[in-house]
Amino acid sequence: MGKRDTLGLILTLLSAAAVLIALGMVFLYAPREATMGDVQRIFYFHVASAWVGFFAFFVTFLAGIAYLARGGRRWDILALSSVEVGLTFITMAVVTGSLWARPVWGTYWTWEPRLTISALQLLIYLAYGMLRGAIESPERRARFAAVYGIVAFVTVPLSWFAIRWWRTIHPDILTGGEGMAITPRMVHTLLVSLAAFTLMYVTLLRARIRLERAADAVYRLRMEISQGS
Repeated sequence: MGKRDTLGLILTLLSAAAVLIALGMVFLYAPREATMGDVQRIFYFHVASAWVGFFAFFVTFLAGIAYLARGGRRWDILALSSVEVGLTFITMAVVTGSLWARPVWGTYWTWEPRLTISALQLLIYLAYGMLRGAIESPERRARFAAVYGIVAFVTVPLSWFAIRWWRTIHPDILTGGEGMAITPRMVHTLLVSLAAFTLMYVTLLRARIRLERAADAVYRLRMEISQGS
């Protein structure tokens, strides 16, 4: 029997509790938006998912720099794990954004600057996994993936500043301008949603790292068995 992962269990329970609290605030505490109505409640999940996806890619960016500077399998594992978890949240952001756009814009998708960059970002980070699978040497794979993860991060600031640099139908709701007016209760709900999704990211990231380390241990055991036979 393996050692019980107490910290993992605690993180899982905390994440579940935080998400339930966020859900309660989204549907019971946050006011109904005057213009868009109840469909605006998707906003809290959309923004929180996008934030966590961006943060995950930032972690990969930092882990890539650390690997190139210091080496070490742990940085490669962190970069890989954070990309995979980040892709999950960015996909959630794209899906929730499309569901929000349909009643507001009249279409699920339009190739405006922000959405175009989001689509490219999703494809670029999917290609990260394909790159890793195409290189057999562990050292070369980690080095190439580190460089790729650093360069790919440029899509994050591009996505963030797209609605400020170009004319776009995507609202700049957090800094004023077009879009809905944020009330104090909306801000409170958004902050709780951000905290809940961030805690969920930490929980999933830790689980993914443990899984990759277990895979490494199995690989080493197989190599020892094959060499001893």
